Amino acid sequence: MERLNDLLVSYKYPLLIGLVGSVLVFSGSIVSLFSVPTAQPKEFPAESLTGSSTTIIKVDIAGAVQNPGVYELKKDTRIEELIKEAGGFKENVNTEYVSKSLNLSQKVSDSQKIYIPFKGEKTGIPVVAGVSKELGITNTKINLNTAVQSQLEELPGVGPSTSSKLIAGRPYRSPQDLLTKKIVGKAIFEKIKDLIEI
Repeated sequence: MERLNDLLVSYKYPLLIGLVGSVLVFSGSIVSLFSVPTAQPKEFPAESLTGSSTTIIKVDIAGAVQNPGVYELKKDTRIEELIKEAGGFKENVNTEYVSKSLNLSQKVSDSQKIYIPFKGEKTGIPVVAGVSKELGITNTKINLNTAVQSQLEELPGVGPSTSSKLIAGRPYRSPQDLLTKKIVGKAIFEKIKDLIEI
């Protein structure tokens, strides 16, 4: 019995340290069993947040291009890209009009109508209130083949509906085409015949 007491006294520190270590290990195991794992945030692909849809528009191009027609294009497409889609210019394109009046870097818009005149067609420069801002040329007549909708609506008796018909009926070879193609009636034609040109 004394021998046992002597052994306990001699090894009391190592035994105490071992006992404390066992208690700590056991406690850690218990805590880990009941601990709740932390939720990790979910990562989403960038395209699922921003979306990948592209806006498609329709533009009508006519006149001196290889393949006139209506084209489906991406939003913010430039006129230069549209002309390439249409096969490029024809050999008899009005090069003066292209160089002076056609802005190839301009963006097209949905439902827009673009007409490229042929060589020899009287186009002038698109005018607003009879004055060309680019060249400073005075012109009292509105060109039916190149005028934009707002210019056509300056003509007497021509509103949004008639101006849309005027644009859709292009190209015109003479003012009389307005009657032949039934774009306007005789009453309106009489009002505008001296204010228009081809």
